[in-house]
Amino acid sequence: MKLTTRGHYSVKALLDLSLQPNDLPASVNAIAQRQDLPAPYLEKLLIALRRADIVESVRGAQGGYRLARPAAEISLGQILEAVGETVEPLPRHQPQIDQTEDWVTYSVWKRLHQKLREALYSISLEDLYYDARSWQAAQGEEASFVV
Repeated sequence: MKLTTRGHYSVKALLDLSLQPNDLPASVNAIAQRQDLPAPYLEKLLIALRRADIVESVRGAQGGYRLARPAAEISLGQILEAVGETVEPLPRHQPQIDQTEDWVTYSVWKRLHQKLREALYSISLEDLYYDARSWQAAQGEEASFVV
């Protein structure tokens, strides 16, 4: 599995939103500036995340986006799925009936895919937040939080 820019930027943006005090919304431009992301691309990702009920949009002068539910209830798998990432190991591959090795390889990849999928859906946005904070503390950084 390769994490594309789409998945990476989505996780960065959601980690940024998880830092907002009192569930205050953050504008696309504010997130883009803090995380050094292109705002037009980020807007498209946030729209996809809104459609998946991961974020919600708030209209008005103080509007923007915020998490639609607690970070502990949003999995990495849900985030990646919402923006079109795939974890399929061998798309459209069918093993050759007469080749045992092909079936064994196919079986191994299928098992690995299942384990990867389980892992992605067991890691929450909250877990990622605490991992990032721990790394930041280990680096001696206190004030800024750029993922």
